Amino acid sequence: MAEPEFTATGVRIGRRLRSLTRAGQVRINNGRLELLTSYGREIDSAPLAAVSAGRPWFGPDDKAQATVNGIRYSLTLGEDDPRPGEAGPPSARRFIDAVRRAGGRLSGV
Repeated sequence: MAEPEFTATGVRIGRRLRSLTRAGQVRINNGRLELLTSYGREIDSAPLAAVSAGRPWFGPDDKAQATVNGIRYSLTLGEDDPRPGEAGPPSARRFIDAVRRAGGRLSGV
């Protein structure tokens, strides 16, 4: 089994004003975007051709938005500071770049 192209854990996933999970997972694997709960249960997934991703205009650097199957999700990636000597958590910019490289669309959110 091949390594995922992008993986982020500890992601806050929300839909409008409702938080779906505070420690979810975002994966890009085999041309699909998967949004998962902390237990690995699927929230939503779609082929990257049907996904658009972008950053909110006035949001902090750790925020991203993804539209999956016509539903807009807000993602907060990397809200915790890394421990000294450890690499930082994935940023929203890395997520958006991974969606673009894998064939998704960018949105001017």
